[in-house]
Amino acid sequence: MNHLELNTLRTELDDVNKELLALINKRGELVQRIGKIKSAQGMKKYDPVRERHMLDLISSDNEGPFETSTLQHLFKEIFKAGLELQEDDHKKELLVSRKQRPEDTIITVKGTRVGDGNPIMIAGPCAVESYEQTAEVAEAITKNGLKILRGGAYKPRTSPYDFQGLGVEGLQILKRVADEFNCAVISEIVHPQDLEEACEYLDIIQIGARNMQNYELLKEAGKLNKPILLKRGLAATIEEFINSAEYIMSQGNGQIILCERGIRTYERATRNTLDITAVPILKQETHLPVFVDVTHSTGRKDLLLPAAKAALAIGADGVMAEVHPDPAVALSDAAQQMNIKEFEQFIEKLVSSGFLKMNQLV
Repeated sequence: MNHLELNTLRTELDDVNKELLALINKRGELVQRIGKIKSAQGMKKYDPVRERHMLDLISSDNEGPFETSTLQHLFKEIFKAGLELQEDDHKKELLVSRKQRPEDTIITVKGTRVGDGNPIMIAGPCAVESYEQTAEVAEAITKNGLKILRGGAYKPRTSPYDFQGLGVEGLQILKRVADEFNCAVISEIVHPQDLEEACEYLDIIQIGARNMQNYELLKEAGKLNKPILLKRGLAATIEEFINSAEYIMSQGNGQIILCERGIRTYERATRNTLDITAVPILKQETHLPVFVDVTHSTGRKDLLLPAAKAALAIGADGVMAEVHPDPAVALSDAAQQMNIKEFEQFIEKLVSSGFLKMNQLV
């Protein structure tokens, strides 16, 4: 008789488990719907006031045999699982997500493929100061096989008294040099209204660290048919960085290169702290090419080579560094720019150690 009763109770328990499973999954579906509404309204997923309200209801309705503290612990785990479900849904919805597009995005710039598994290098002066200075650097980098020249025309500087760049004149110099040396050029644009004019001169538009969360600039960049190199903000999380890229892609422009350039921490040994693990995380989470700016992340010429090796070893699609004919007289970031001889040695060591392929260089 006891055996029959035991089997009956076990069967009843199995039925209750099925009911609980169905209810938990139904709750998950409701949580997903709530999450989509919150996303559409820009609301935070986690609401501690709402969680406390639900726990209080559990406490007031509990008639045993479980202790209220035990039930609250169980429901907190259910709440946590629901929050993770909302986060997973959010990631699935992102256009930049690897879940949306398993294959890598490959961007072609004047014949140079970015993100195809063969790392490349972008180099040039921090700021365009003159035609002669820019042309001398362009000659050096193209002679060493590089196909993309960087140079700042608009310089958002910490101090209002520092050199702010040549503006449109700087863009015109870059275009002239690009035509003469058959290379692509990239430069930072800081105002949405300058984007259209910049497209006449540049092959890649850079959005710098200080503008990573300039959402109006991101949205306007998303309307262009032009590759965008987006730098990570000084104190931005990886999630915030990815969402900034999503602003661009949501407007239709999928030609995005992500660039890790170091984040601000308490450490003073380097200009910023290079978050090297951001590279594989970004490669896993998104389908976009990922670069590392070794100049701005370290701020030290003696660390450029090891930082570049680390970036390429961990999976970066490319490295960006600054080169100037005479860094001592540079109008910006003088201490961290390589001179041309140092740059040539830098490239030679990357090639000889196998981090850059010889067939990329002439």
